[in-house]
Amino acid sequence: MTIDTPSWVRDAIFYQIFPDRFASSERVQKPGPLEPWDTPPTVLGFKGGDLLGIVEHLPYLVDLGVNAIYLNPVFASAANHRYHTYDYFTVDPLLGGNDALRELLDAAHARGMRVILDGVFNHTGRGFWPFHHVLENGAASPYRHWFHFDQAALDAGRPIDAYPGAAGRNGLDASEPHVGRESPTGDGTWSQARLGYRAWWDLAALPKLNTDEPMVREYLLSVAEHWIRFGADGWRLDVPAEIHDESFWQEFRRRCRAANPEAYLVGEIWYIAPDWLRGDRFDALMNYPLAQAILGYAAGDSLDEEVIRSHNEFGAHTSRLDGPGFAARVMELNGAYDPAVVASQLNLLDSHDAPRFLTMAGGDRDAYRMAVLLQATLPGAPCVYYGDEIGMEGRNDPDCRRSFPWDEARQDVDLLAFVRAAFAVRNAEPALRRGSLRVAAADRSAVAFERADDGGRLVVAVNAGPEPVCLTLDEWLAPGITPTRMELPGWSARVADAGPDGRLVLELPARSGYLARLS
Repeated sequence: MTIDTPSWVRDAIFYQIFPDRFASSERVQKPGPLEPWDTPPTVLGFKGGDLLGIVEHLPYLVDLGVNAIYLNPVFASAANHRYHTYDYFTVDPLLGGNDALRELLDAAHARGMRVILDGVFNHTGRGFWPFHHVLENGAASPYRHWFHFDQAALDAGRPIDAYPGAAGRNGLDASEPHVGRESPTGDGTWSQARLGYRAWWDLAALPKLNTDEPMVREYLLSVAEHWIRFGADGWRLDVPAEIHDESFWQEFRRRCRAANPEAYLVGEIWYIAPDWLRGDRFDALMNYPLAQAILGYAAGDSLDEEVIRSHNEFGAHTSRLDGPGFAARVMELNGAYDPAVVASQLNLLDSHDAPRFLTMAGGDRDAYRMAVLLQATLPGAPCVYYGDEIGMEGRNDPDCRRSFPWDEARQDVDLLAFVRAAFAVRNAEPALRRGSLRVAAADRSAVAFERADDGGRLVVAVNAGPEPVCLTLDEWLAPGITPTRMELPGWSARVADAGPDGRLVLELPARSGYLARLS
């Protein structure tokens, strides 16, 4: 099967935005009181960020080196994160509505930026009109097969218990699963028996769609197609593995690519999964395995074990790595997929679903600098979670979803300067975006990679350890060639020796990196 990934993704640097928390515009009228912007976020509270606020801060993103935006869900929802969709064809009024998305897409495209949307097609919110129709009409509703209802219970006239927590008003124990409490079954069977319908991870607020129903499939596919035609440049797909049907995602791809042959489709799958990337479903995955490897290598002894253990995925798959161990993991991931897929992976360090990188790294700024350098120089599209570049921290949801502090006095401007410099190099060097990858050297706490294409060769080296390391790269330099070092603020790695035999010796101080052009 042909692997056909969008060419623009190889040149992309993404910025992930949680819309309620990035920026608020005075042009979007708010219907009532909001949580104060600078107070700690809560599970249910709204801060009032909107899409026009993003428009007004596009120059900041351009200056950062960003040329693509990944938006967390924007469609009408009763949740601040908007994974509880109740109208897939309407942008949430709190975000400015459809006109605000139109303005954002137009403004971004005018700057050469792409925008991908977050698609939540496995489950909806309780306010989604077909679900509400069944709540009102029971077995008489023509939408009774749109979800996994207990059909026998509907026929028997037993009520659906969509709000089990409401019993708490009378002092009763509803025993409803919620964020922070593990689902009794994990597959929705508990909720189907208890509530009358299957809910994602047994969360009553998230009824699971029945994608085996033809009308449901057509509705969701029409949503996907509509927003691509509206101007979105692709989709990030939420929990796609929960829809156990390859044909659904194959048709999803066909419909999106028919609307835009360059539409980018990236799935939220947390593990190595080549079957999803054969060319018939997704172009890429959120590259959490690489994020976990970078964290385990760059943070090293700074890793906050308590924070790491608090997150199922990072806790189970993050371990300390030395230089050779990190090199081996990178090359394992590099070899797991077709090269076109590797070049299109969404290389994040953290997200709205995990503690922030700096918090997991125990607040170690050098760890974040090394992580960004690796992000900027390894194959795949870097993705910055909003605010990481200025030193934002946060534990698990909702703490990792704090409001962006626009007051520069609350920003780490040195960290921001480093991120800008690293991304400027990536944007300037085609080999970092499209070149081959090989391990040039790995010893103790240090590692060096080569990126090369027809236009040149670059070496990136990192020493994540507490002591200086000298790395020797043999047969690297042609006669008369001197490496051209690229400045990275705050680091002083240097070439200790460039011998006539082509040997290159890099002297790497502790907790630092080096980047140079070799031709």
